[in-house]
Amino acid sequence: MRTPFSIVIICRNESKKIGRTLEGLSGLTDDVVVYDTGSTDSTSEIVRSFPVRFVTGEWRGFGESKNAANALAKYDWIFSLDADEVPDERMRTALLNFDPESTQVVYACSFLNFIGDTPLRFGEWGWDKHVRLFNRLFVKWNAAPVHEQLVCSAPAQERELVGKIQHRTVSSWPEHRAKMDRYASLNAQKYFELGKSAPVWKRVLSPAFTFFHYYIFRLGFLDGAAGLQCAWMTALYTHWKYARLSQLYRS
Repeated sequence: MRTPFSIVIICRNESKKIGRTLEGLSGLTDDVVVYDTGSTDSTSEIVRSFPVRFVTGEWRGFGESKNAANALAKYDWIFSLDADEVPDERMRTALLNFDPESTQVVYACSFLNFIGDTPLRFGEWGWDKHVRLFNRLFVKWNAAPVHEQLVCSAPAQERELVGKIQHRTVSSWPEHRAKMDRYASLNAQKYFELGKSAPVWKRVLSPAFTFFHYYIFRLGFLDGAAGLQCAWMTALYTHWKYARLSQLYRS
């Protein structure tokens, strides 16, 4: 017997992507919650054209905002998505037949990431996998403002959901750069609050190691120009993160 679940999405200014996502979720569940944290574009109008629940709330960082959104769901089983993520047909089939063993099982999802219309099969994003389907009575997001993680109240059994989540992460170089710029600032603040250091060697060597790790050792070069862009931007993000952490200590 199929177990009902809710789909929960947090978003802000996602008018270019949210429509495609909601179209791809049609027929999966009778409860889709879109939690908007202050959009100033046409996101709300687009979302309201679909049979989903549109809710507004304050931005509390990724972890706390996702927990607030999960609390509004109709069902305890949560399929957590971003506004630029859509399950492929194999995953749709798995979700339509969803029947968990127990509430203490979490389901990891493999990702197929895109830059524009180009899929990335190698490098940093080539083997991307995250837990996205879980029971909220057993699992919650931590309070991290960025790169949030799920925390289980007891040891969990992890299973993999068949199929992939198609992640249309960025459509262009400027969008990719702006996204990494924003994440670098958020992570620098996170590291500062945790008391992590930013010595000179880390600011110099970490970006270089990051680039070679993903572009050479993880075969990012096989993705062509998109693989080079991904590895370069991740290295640049790493530099920005530690440079801004150093600035926070100096100020």
